Amino acid sequence: MLSAMTPLVPLVGIVVLNFNGQDCLSRSLASLKGLCYPCFFVVVVDNASTDDSLALAKRNFPQYQYLTRQENSGFASGMNTGIRYVLKQGAAFIWLLNNDAWVEPNTLSLLIAEASRNELAALWSPIILDPVTKARWFAKGQIDALRMRALHQLPTKAELAASSYESAFLTGCALLVRSAVLEQVGLLDERFFLYYEDVDFSLRVRAAGFQGRVVPGATVWHTEQSAMNPEKLYHLVLSGLLFFEKWASFWQKPYFLVYTTLRRLKNFFDEVRGRDEARAVRRAYDDFYHGH
Repeated sequence: MLSAMTPLVPLVGIVVLNFNGQDCLSRSLASLKGLCYPCFFVVVVDNASTDDSLALAKRNFPQYQYLTRQENSGFASGMNTGIRYVLKQGAAFIWLLNNDAWVEPNTLSLLIAEASRNELAALWSPIILDPVTKARWFAKGQIDALRMRALHQLPTKAELAASSYESAFLTGCALLVRSAVLEQVGLLDERFFLYYEDVDFSLRVRAAGFQGRVVPGATVWHTEQSAMNPEKLYHLVLSGLLFFEKWASFWQKPYFLVYTTLRRLKNFFDEVRGRDEARAVRRAYDDFYHGH
């Protein structure tokens, strides 16, 4: 908790974004109560939930602060609401956390300790594990420009043995951000409703001369509360198109056009064959091109 007894310890504002998290939010917030780190506060941003998750959280965790939005305008927009609030409180670091993630007691302490040792970095992520399989859900990111995908990648043994290692991008699931870097790179790009806003933010931070690093000793557990569905697939495809158009170099833009044309053609035949997911993909492409 926030403590006036530790003025030399950086203040961390933890932003938990919630949308209909009745099955997971309480577990996430309960885990934050057990953090060893002595100087933090928690802000829950509710993205216009229609279930009882916000009311339950307020009743069970009155020590936290709550911001209520009138509409769900996406992950980036919701997190930005929390980021702006935390910055006004003077926090040196902001920890973005999904409502379906929960933390180990020492996680934040390990992240801050590593952040204090490396001034070249501005973003840090713990190792994020799947609680069912115990497999690594995220431990390193790679951008595959040829296939237009941002991929989760396995780290090397040497990287896992280090105190931290660099990654091409970090996921927004449990992302620690040095507040000062926001003056240079700005907040999350709200054109990304869902997906790729974290990849875009990571690249903007790298373009400003900073690193994004994974701290293998720190652990967060994360479980997807819903399987891939047509609405999530729609946003995954649309955000991917927006991301690779934004970051394509002059020489990559012709490839981008050819590749997306071939993908649309493949999706056309998928839809003819009656594949349900093809409709969501077509809608994403239509909205992407109509938006230009």
